[in-house]
Amino acid sequence: MKKVAIIGSAGIPPRYGGFETLVQNLVTALQKEFRFVVYCSRRLYNKRERSAHRYNARLIYLPVNPNGPQSIIYDLMALIHAARKVDVLLILGVSGCLFLPLVKLLSSGKIIAHIDGLEWKRTKWNPLVKLFLKLSEALAIKYSDEIVADNEAIKSYIINKYNIEPRLIEYGGEHAIVLPAADDIIKRYIADSTKYALAVSRIEPENNIHVILSAFSEIPSRNIVIVGNWKNSGYGRSLRKKFACYKNILMYDPVYDPDTINTLRAGCEIYIHGYSAGGTNPSLVEAMYAGRPVIAYDAVFNRVTTMNRAFYFKSKDDLVLLLNNMTVRQLEEKGKSLKEAAIKKYRWKAVSEKYAGLFM
Repeated sequence: MKKVAIIGSAGIPPRYGGFETLVQNLVTALQKEFRFVVYCSRRLYNKRERSAHRYNARLIYLPVNPNGPQSIIYDLMALIHAARKVDVLLILGVSGCLFLPLVKLLSSGKIIAHIDGLEWKRTKWNPLVKLFLKLSEALAIKYSDEIVADNEAIKSYIINKYNIEPRLIEYGGEHAIVLPAADDIIKRYIADSTKYALAVSRIEPENNIHVILSAFSEIPSRNIVIVGNWKNSGYGRSLRKKFACYKNILMYDPVYDPDTINTLRAGCEIYIHGYSAGGTNPSLVEAMYAGRPVIAYDAVFNRVTTMNRAFYFKSKDDLVLLLNNMTVRQLEEKGKSLKEAAIKKYRWKAVSEKYAGLFM
C-alpha cells in the first residue's frame, strides 16, 4: 500500500479553506487504498481535538502558522520530514516549492504539485512576495512529476506559460448537504429570520468585501450575513468598524460547524461571491450544489466554475443594480441551473478517482 504525504493544507478537520476540505475527502474516500500522512498546524487545533480525530491517517502537527509568511517554513518542515518516508508527496499550493530542487535530491517519491489560484496575483502581496511566489510556481512546474490545476482557466495559463499540460481536477460539492432552513440556527445570525444574502469568505481585498459592504450599505431593505476572519488583518478590522452601524449588515467570525454553515447556505436568498483571484473556489461550488442563486465577481475563474450561469458584478454600482432588479423568477431559475451544473461537474467520487490515478 503506497504512502502519501499531503503538504500545504492547514489540517483536518477543515478549519480554513478548500484545500482542507479536499484533504478530508481524499483521506475518507481513499483510506483503503493508500496510507496517508497529513501535516497540520498545531496553532489551529487544541489538545483535545488533536487526540480525538477519527481519520484513518497519521496527522503530524507542526508548531507554526500554515498561512502568511510562516507558510514557507510550515511547508519546508513538512517536505523535509516527508521526503524519505513516503512514496508520493502531494503539495497543495506553491509556498514551499522553492525548496523542490532539494526535495528532489532527498526523495525518490513521486511529487505532485497543485498550483492553487495563481497566488502571486493576489493584491495583498507586495512586489517582493509576488516575485517569490512566481519563482516558487516556476520551480513547482519544473521539479514536479505531475501538476494539478483545479480550473480550466488555470490549466490554460499553465499550458500557455510553461508549455506543460496539467491534470484538471476540480472539487466536489455534495458534502454541502442541503438542510431545511432551521429557524433556531438562522436566528442566531439574523434575528427576525427574514430574507438575507450570504457570503462566506476570507476577509481580504481581492475578495472584494469592501465592494459588497458598500453596496449593501446603500440598500437597507436587503440583509446580508458575512462570515469570515475579520480579526486577521487591518483590512478586516477597519471594515467591521466602518460598517457596524448598518443594521442590515451582519458580520460574524468564522464558523467551522458544517451543519451551521449548510443551514445558513440553505436558508439564504442569494449567495454573494467576491473572489477576484483563484481557481475553482470550494465555497462557490458548495453554494451551487445547495441550489442557491449566485452573484459572483466577474472573473474568468468564476465564470468557468459557474459555467456562465450566475449573475456577475465588477463594481459596487453593478452589484447595487443587480440587487435592486432581480426578480423572484430569475433567482429561482439561476439557483436551479447552478445546482444542475454542480451535480454534473463537481463530484467527490470523480475527484478521488482522479487523485488515486495520480498516486498510482
